Amino acid sequence: MKKTLFARTVSTALALLIFCGALLLTSCHGAVKNAPCEVPDEFDTSREYEISFWAKNDTNVAQYRIYRKAAEDFHALYPNITVNIKSYTDYGVIYNDVITNIPTKTTPDIAISYPDHIATYLTGDNVVVPLDLLFDDEKYGLGGSELRYDGPKKEEIVPQFLSELRFGERYFGLPFMRSTEACYINKTLLEKLGYTVPDKLTWDFVWEVSDAAMAKAEDGTFLLNGQKVLIPFIYKSTDNMMIQMLRQKDAPYSDAAGVIGIFSDETKDILRSIAPHAENRSFSTFKISSYPGNYINAGQCIFAIDSTAGATWIGSRAPMQDIDVKSIVPYELEIRPIPQFDPDDPKMISQGPSVCVFNKDDPQQVLATWLFAQYLLSNDVQIAYSETEGYIPVTLKAQESDEYLDYLSREGEDDVEHYAGKIQCAKMLLANKENTFVTPVYNGSASLRDAAGELIEQTVSQVRKGGAADDAFFDDLFEKVVSLKRLNLNGTAADGKADLGPLPSTSVVLLVSLGVAWLILGSVFAVILIREKRKK
Repeated sequence: MKKTLFARTVSTALALLIFCGALLLTSCHGAVKNAPCEVPDEFDTSREYEISFWAKNDTNVAQYRIYRKAAEDFHALYPNITVNIKSYTDYGVIYNDVITNIPTKTTPDIAISYPDHIATYLTGDNVVVPLDLLFDDEKYGLGGSELRYDGPKKEEIVPQFLSELRFGERYFGLPFMRSTEACYINKTLLEKLGYTVPDKLTWDFVWEVSDAAMAKAEDGTFLLNGQKVLIPFIYKSTDNMMIQMLRQKDAPYSDAAGVIGIFSDETKDILRSIAPHAENRSFSTFKISSYPGNYINAGQCIFAIDSTAGATWIGSRAPMQDIDVKSIVPYELEIRPIPQFDPDDPKMISQGPSVCVFNKDDPQQVLATWLFAQYLLSNDVQIAYSETEGYIPVTLKAQESDEYLDYLSREGEDDVEHYAGKIQCAKMLLANKENTFVTPVYNGSASLRDAAGELIEQTVSQVRKGGAADDAFFDDLFEKVVSLKRLNLNGTAADGKADLGPLPSTSVVLLVSLGVAWLILGSVFAVILIREKRKK
């Protein structure tokens, strides 16, 4: 009887061990988590669907109108699907709201998101829909036979842009628009200094011109513009500045596995190169001095680096202005790719909004959302939205269409729909698609991006206050930024690895159960050994 009890105990413990191990594998290693979405054989058109779409516009009313028109035109095609738009003006707020809603399973059906954000969403259980089976479905996939609109096939999406949404072996989003950064140049002031705008900008040229512009008259005004304010070079996004400078130098930043390399001697060298220009005030940042477009439009800046997605705000004839019209000083605008260390091997960042579909218990609801997600890639939406700023469409289908080529050919016809600045930005990006890159994306990569910018911001602040930019400062800065951006959580950033966040609660429970199973087995075998010894 006692032997039977021991046998049953051992069997139970072994069964528990096997069960927990199996569950642990499925939970932690993706056998169930983020499993491919099963596509219904038919879309149920007898039902009514409401899709929540969290969208982002750049305080540009035209962009919201395009979203609204897309929802209405889609509803005309699918009368049983209503798209409800919640409009945001900041990607970060969308991200925070999604994170807040994940635990309560109240995420939207679809949202505009950056790849970094999607990577974080993926740490939850089946939060985002893997799109591979939906891509390839004969009826409802990309270019599918049952679509009620002319959507792009997979091969008609620009491959570089689509690849940005691939995590591991699966796709978890669709690109929506793409932009890069541009150097907006006040040609009038630059030529007044005696320089000519080159076809390709170098960092050395930008620094030289910026320093040369700092000469003042006896009354304290700047000789160049006759004003008391002049910041020759302002960079809007210092995280992009650092990331692109590192890539141009082939210096470490981070790899796809999340191994962090930014805290290096190469990064110190870049910061040292920036420091003297920050110290003499010929260089500043958006966080320190405010929006560069306002300064260049007021005749107080020569080089303003900002996204091509903000092209309609820069230029004395720009259709959207953020300063009083009386403060605008007319100037001739030139647009170039960002400065390079090697102009013959240009490297510039690819950025811009993407969309992801959130998982729901109802496959028909997911399919309805997927139909709308694809519709955002139709020519009508792609071309209309790209014309609002210096974006380019993400599909070859739209880029090569007669309508879009006609739009590009009408550069400067007017200062609204065909504003020269935004069309020049689009042309510049189209000509440099092969020179763009994206940073590795994983849970924690958004924090690393913030850290990249913080290194520049803190260095600029240090030297503006009269502090030294030496090894002691940089060593202390690295340590502070690692802590500030929480890159060392779970023992990760300090040893060069990304913050992957805490384990899901299910995994914690399973690990505890696994430990209990081992404890039971150990106890049982210990008792058996003791009894065997007593028998002897």
